[in-house]
Amino acid sequence: MRGEPRTFDPNFKGPVVNRSCTDVLCFIIFILFIIGYIILGLIAWVNGDPRRVAYPTDSQGHFCGQKGTPNENKSILFYFNLFSCTSPSVMVNLQCPTTQICVSKCPEKFLTYLETQLLYKKDKNSWTYYSQFCKTPIPKSDRTLSQILMDDNCPAAIFPSKPFLQRCFPDFSTKNGTLTVGNKTMFEDGKGKTRNAGELRAAANHINKILDAKSLGMKLFEDYATTWYWILMGLIIAMLLSWIFLILLRFTAGFLFWVFMSGVIGVIGYGIWHCYKEYNNLRGQENSHLTIYDIGIQTDISMYLQLRQTWLAFMIILCILEALVILMLIFLRNRIRISIALLKEGSKAIRYVPTTLIYPVLTFIFLSICICYWAVIAVYLATSGVPIYKIIAPAGQCEHENKTCDPEIFNTTEISKACPGAQCIFAFYGGKSVYHQNIPTLQTFNLFVFLWLINFVFALGQCTLAGAFASYYWALEKPEDIPPYPLFTAFGRAIRYHTGSLAFGSLILALIQMFRIVLEYLDKRLKESQNNISKFLQCCLKCCFWCLEKAVKFLNRNAYVMIAIYGKNFCRSAKDAFNLLIRNVLKVAVMDKVTDFVLILGKILVTGCIGVLAFLLFTERLPILIEGPSLNYYWVPLLTVVIGSYLIAHGFFSVYAMCIDTLFICFLEDLERNDGSTERPYYMTQSLLKILKK
Repeated sequence: MRGEPRTFDPNFKGPVVNRSCTDVLCFIIFILFIIGYIILGLIAWVNGDPRRVAYPTDSQGHFCGQKGTPNENKSILFYFNLFSCTSPSVMVNLQCPTTQICVSKCPEKFLTYLETQLLYKKDKNSWTYYSQFCKTPIPKSDRTLSQILMDDNCPAAIFPSKPFLQRCFPDFSTKNGTLTVGNKTMFEDGKGKTRNAGELRAAANHINKILDAKSLGMKLFEDYATTWYWILMGLIIAMLLSWIFLILLRFTAGFLFWVFMSGVIGVIGYGIWHCYKEYNNLRGQENSHLTIYDIGIQTDISMYLQLRQTWLAFMIILCILEALVILMLIFLRNRIRISIALLKEGSKAIRYVPTTLIYPVLTFIFLSICICYWAVIAVYLATSGVPIYKIIAPAGQCEHENKTCDPEIFNTTEISKACPGAQCIFAFYGGKSVYHQNIPTLQTFNLFVFLWLINFVFALGQCTLAGAFASYYWALEKPEDIPPYPLFTAFGRAIRYHTGSLAFGSLILALIQMFRIVLEYLDKRLKESQNNISKFLQCCLKCCFWCLEKAVKFLNRNAYVMIAIYGKNFCRSAKDAFNLLIRNVLKVAVMDKVTDFVLILGKILVTGCIGVLAFLLFTERLPILIEGPSLNYYWVPLLTVVIGSYLIAHGFFSVYAMCIDTLFICFLEDLERNDGSTERPYYMTQSLLKILKK
């Protein structure tokens, strides 16, 4: 189970130079998937059309504003009857069951078809203005309203609107606290009904949220335009602080850890004192002698806090926790000191191999390429095919609803008579070819390869950094014996010899993540029809696969260290890493927690310092030192700086975490291989050696 410990090898001087390609079969499969991914991108590029996302589409499936088409000068989408957007079918089909046409501008006034008929003899300009919102030009308003509505050629009424997101939305405003449209609260809908602005707002409620967001978006843009250089400066300072923190860890790691542990002991001690105080204060009070069993299950938590038994239980739990923490510090003090020494050693390693701090930039570039390629393919696949039209009824109760239809002949079919008011409206793009019928499968393939590539990028970074830091550790005389360009050498070795092994490890993670996504998808689709047993089983599956993903990530990380050092295949490296960690399980547990604490504290310190400075600057509370900018929402640049600072700190500390993991694996290997004698000297530094001899 634990494997055999390493034995002394006089020829071992660090990462093996003479190595061969590993996991060739997985490498071939990985390359074939990448080739398939490229072919998928070409096929999607040929069949897809992202203009279908960029341009609004009318009821006939034609683009609004597309150059070289009759709608070139008609870039805005106009809805005939916005009141029909309150239909239940809107949520089901994601389409408003009304005719939609492309227009050059939105209506600017109230006008009904009946009004244009009355005004036609006196003022023909009103009909000329109204007719531009009809599907086809009509020379004069000599048709009845019922004919117009039956032919679905013109709207019954138009309302003052404004273009937003290339669509005509009602021009809502507030006058003396009353909602209005074009300064009117009541208006005719063209069908004999008097409507108010509230009804129109209800019909376009989701649209109004977008309209409200318009002014917010403009203000956010102004704030970014005003503070972009301050944001950039804050991120640069965050980068410098992260670098300084890592360099200074060789002096402050121990101090930070013991201060934190003292704080933990103090906080728990205060909790014990507070529980005792509450327990003592409740003595003699009415009903305080009752037990939790007496009052049973209560929704009001404060009732439990009025019982002496509750505070006694809290006090006992905290006392046990305090005792465990103190005993852990006493009995594991030597292992804690080794962990702190390794943290300091990690700081020295980064100082001697500073190029490792640049590597997160390369990882960011690779990830950006993968994300962009995946997103582009997803858009092109989603916009592949020919226009598909479906029947949508305003009442949502037509038996033919959601069936495909032909808009050219729909009004002459029996369906239009059987379902009064039904519309044959563009729904989406699709087709009946093999390609179009398998677009969901291709989207799944796109997602899976994306996950595989993302995990491969992380694996490549971990293996590269592990190789660089292993070169540092296994240099007998530091820094003299450190080979030149350790980062670039490690990167070249990982790409040349171990692409297959890295692809193998990342494939396992991608499969687990894909299965978790499928579980989430099934949970969303079957949420209404699930019983309690299936929900429980699904919850257990989610929990198990979450734990499995965390465990595999931990094993992969250590396997990549072994690959960087010895150049073996993935399975052999994972087995060796697992056995080594099992033989030193206590050291692993202590090291892991100490490292986690230091990294979390470092991120909090960097992010907190930059966040406080940004808050004081953007809220203009530093007038003596510097005058802050005047902003609409100070939290916009503040959150940008805080999140950006955290991501920068995370990038720097991820390098440090990989450094610690690598040095720890090398340290355990060093203990098994060598004994500190002249013939078999330790490669560890003198500080680690002194702690080891105590």
